[in-house]
Formats: sequence, C-alpha cells, structure tokens
Amino acid sequence: MTHNATATDTADRWDRHCASGRMFHALRDSERRLLAEQVPAGPGAVALDVGCGPGELARHLAGSGFEVDAVDWSDAALERAGAAAANGAPSVSYRRVDIERDDLDAVLRPAYDLVVFRLSWAFVQDRTRVMNRVRERLRPGGTVCVVTPLVDAVAEDKRHIALDELEIEVLRDGWGTAERYDADGLAFVVLRDPVPVRTTCSGKGQPTPHALTGTGVVVTDEAGRVLLGYSLRRGVWELPGGKNDGDEEFRVTAVRELAEETGLTAEAADAVVAALLMDSVGGVPRLTAAVRVTVHSGTPVVAEPHLIARWEWHDPADLAALPQPLFTPSAHVIDTFWPGLLPGLPPVHRYPVRVDA
Repeated sequence: MTHNATATDTADRWDRHCASGRMFHALRDSERRLLAEQVPAGPGAVALDVGCGPGELARHLAGSGFEVDAVDWSDAALERAGAAAANGAPSVSYRRVDIERDDLDAVLRPAYDLVVFRLSWAFVQDRTRVMNRVRERLRPGGTVCVVTPLVDAVAEDKRHIALDELEIEVLRDGWGTAERYDADGLAFVVLRDPVPVRTTCSGKGQPTPHALTGTGVVVTDEAGRVLLGYSLRRGVWELPGGKNDGDEEFRVTAVRELAEETGLTAEAADAVVAALLMDSVGGVPRLTAAVRVTVHSGTPVVAEPHLIARWEWHDPADLAALPQPLFTPSAHVIDTFWPGLLPGLPPVHRYPVRVDA
C-alpha cells in the first residue's frame, strides 16, 4: 500500500486496521474467473501483487501456476499473510515494500508477466510515476490488472478507497489494449501492450484575461540619446512599445511596435530582451519585456497621432529631471539599461534575461 498523509502516520493506521481483522473483501468468484480467462499462467510466469493485504489473491495466483511476489507496507498484513502460508497454502514471497517511496530496483524483480493492484490503486498518490515504473517491469506480452471499487457503488465516507469514471479513463491511457470487466460490482481493468507516449500539450479552455503583457523598447541614436514619445492623452513620456499580439514573441513585438509607432525599422534578430519586469496596475499583473534594439534605420515620425504627439531624442542624463513624468513601465525599462539613473522608482520585480554590453 501507500500513503496520502505522512508515511509514518498512515502506516500505523494501516497496521492497526490489519491487526483488527478488518481487511479487504474476500476474493470473489468473478475475479477468479476473470483472472483465469484473461491472464492464465504460462510456464515460468511471475506475478506481482501490490498491496497484498492478508495474501488471499497472492495465494490464488500461486495456486494457478504463478511464481508470486506479494508486497504491502503493513507489517501486520504481512504477518497474517505469512501465517496463512505456513498452514499449507501455496508458497509466496512476501515483502514489505512501499511502492511509491522504496527503491524498486532493490526490492523487486526486473520483470513480471502480471502485476495486480487489487483494491489498492486508489491509495496510490503518485499514480503516473508508479505506473511508469510498473510498465518498465512488464515482460513482452505482460499484463497489469487493476481491480477497484467505483465511487458510485460505495458510501460517501469511503469514496477515498474507490475510483470514479474519469480516473478509470486516465488509467487506460497509454496502453494498446485496455479492457474493462465487471467483477460483481468491482471494475476489473486489464491493461496490455504499453505504447510509446509522446509529449502533448493542451489548454484548459478559454482563459479569463488576467494580466497585461508587452514590451518597452530602447533605441538610441548615434550620440547615445534615447527615443521617447510624449502622450498628450496621458501626459507622460514613454518608450516605443506595446502589447503582444496573440503568441507573438517579445522581440517581434518590439520591432513591430517600433515601426508602427515611430516609422523606424529593425529586425527581430537585432532586438535583445534584457529582463522581464513585473508590477501591477489596478490590481492587474503587468509584465513588460525590457528590449533594446541595437540596429535600426529611418527617422522617427508621429505615425499614431492619437497616441503620441511627438518623438524626441533625450540625453540619458536628462531623464531624471524631465518636467513631465515618465510612464512607469518605461521608467523600469530605462532603469534596466541605465541602473540607478532614475532614483525613487516604484517597486518592480525584475527577472534578468540578458545584459547587453
């Protein structure tokens, strides 16, 4: 078995549960029938019973022709299983194993023909990782069986021991063959032929707008003066720049906005992202890429008069004493390239990407 709380606390509770005699439901005739039909033991077949409890399933598999390793993390469960084996039951190798935390290379065989999680899969916390390690141990043609209660068939206070339909579907992913049977109300899932899985990505539906993202662009003339535009509407000086379009990369945004606002042309390859700057406006996160365009051509013009009244080249030393304010993101971008030039700036989170000499 494994754990959802701390390992020690959960192990102690499971030991008390096992010692009290309140164990798993007895193996059902329908399960025996399905095991015989779906996973008959061939010559030399080896099975792993994960979360074996008192060992009834493990003994049944051994009696069916499998060589069986049965693992649980409860000493009390393993003691009861060992006692049953001592009374003439088929021989099984019982081991105390935490399937999630132990070094499986040290405690399990390298290969099995059958791995069974009977009434134990719901207790596995890191299911993807555990299943990956199990898949690695299957011999060609091997099978994983998961036998589990379903949420709809148990009392509300016991739903943590069961799986819902969505979890069953997730369990079946990544297998060439994934069959499901009914074992008197239990889901009996048979998984074969693990298939190579490529990385895939997916969204989660249309997101709610949450943040503003864009660029602030530093361009300088041959004398090292920086270009600023004056916004009559907002009454501030600001760098060229603006918001990203869709999945537009910051450097592409920078040269596009530079051309649209000022008429200056540049290549994205000549734009350097030096830092990402994050602050907020009106409670909305704002992310600004500090970009410097190192090569450009043309003469600044007022291309969007509804936004910018004029463009001017400024000596950097003058920027701390402009008679009108600087747009806050522009000030933070300027501070990225001329640190300390502008004292008393509002706070910002700065994540350097590259410093351009």
